[in-house]
Amino acid sequence: MAEIVRMPKLSDTMIEGVVAKWHKKVGDKVKEGDLLADIETDKATMEFESYLNGTLLYIGVQEGGTSPVDTVLAIFGEKGEDIAALIKEDKPIKVVAQKTLEVKEEKVPNFETKETKETKETKETKEIVVNQQQQIVATPNSNGRLMVSPLAKKLAIEKNINLSTIKGSGDGGRITKRDLENYSGASIISNFVSVEKYTEVPVSQMRKIIAQRLGESKFSAPHFYLTLSINMDNAINARKSILDIVGIKVSFNDLIIKAVAVALKKHPKVNSSWLGDKIRYNEHVNIGVAVAVEDGLLVPVVRFADGKTLSQISEEVAEYVKKAKDKKLQPEDWQGNTFTISNLGMFGIEEFTAIINPPDACILAVGGINQVPVIKNGQLIPGNIMKVTLSCDHRVVDGVTGSEFLQTFKGLMENPVILLGTQNI
Repeated sequence: MAEIVRMPKLSDTMIEGVVAKWHKKVGDKVKEGDLLADIETDKATMEFESYLNGTLLYIGVQEGGTSPVDTVLAIFGEKGEDIAALIKEDKPIKVVAQKTLEVKEEKVPNFETKETKETKETKETKEIVVNQQQQIVATPNSNGRLMVSPLAKKLAIEKNINLSTIKGSGDGGRITKRDLENYSGASIISNFVSVEKYTEVPVSQMRKIIAQRLGESKFSAPHFYLTLSINMDNAINARKSILDIVGIKVSFNDLIIKAVAVALKKHPKVNSSWLGDKIRYNEHVNIGVAVAVEDGLLVPVVRFADGKTLSQISEEVAEYVKKAKDKKLQPEDWQGNTFTISNLGMFGIEEFTAIINPPDACILAVGGINQVPVIKNGQLIPGNIMKVTLSCDHRVVDGVTGSEFLQTFKGLMENPVILLGTQNI
């Protein structure tokens, strides 16, 4: 008897999924545990295994297509079995299938035919730009035309090569792809575009959820911000000593995570969540670490960070970053945060404010370490300063509470020997 496989809910925030790739096609025999499809959620692209045995009779969402959770993904049954009645009777499935096909036709690329994501209007615009650039760079032959192959034209536009400076090796002086590849004296022309031109791409599932969750956070949680400067001289020396003496390489971000974890244990009101009719004060410390990926932002969680050593934190964060870049994070990797850190210091950002990551009550935005003049013992000397900004949900955390937490954090970062007991390295 035919059975329906529905779009799975692969994360707590997943509303709809995109089928990135099918590993089976209609007519294939499928066993339980076989890899069926790669499904893109709001967090990552995840492998979806079949939990049924049988023949794949119907695919409800084509590659690149979007479908809400619990709608038809596929139908399994016996080879040759009639499933028309099953599809017809399931009215929600029929509506979603029509909607998915319409979206696919208008915005989603056809992976089978290798079409690009450009709309018809964008293609027409591109052709106009190509023609205009060819008019600028082309020197016509005796017949008034530049002899050049279509592929050579495309390469010339991409590489900004002046075709009039190239002698063609093809029939009748025709410029070919080989001429472009062998040309070393390219005349660079301007990228000037004399028509309005743009490209539109569908919003990814990840970006949709980021927009939704952060929009809700920003406009429902009353944010206020506390900024503090921290002298990182001792932290710089401590990091170097750990590498030289112990042989363990830790980053400043690892030190920050450890210091935040220790500070949160001393200030549990910051390690909290607003739940509408109650406030949850967490005794455990699970720190979310914001990681930038191609489509947006992921926040894997270092669980029980206060009880982990610096080397454990370093290894865990490095593994999370790799998994995030490869879209291999699992739901358990990004759930359960009680506090979040967003560090943009490696990008040269001096200071910034971050939007609170629900359900947390606070998020710490970390800027870069800058060498600036500082006054110490009445003298002006060079110092290494890092600025941090704590975003707080005023429904949960007051100004004094946030300030006391930052002072504890500052003390730990400026005196990292407190963090560096043997059991903590």
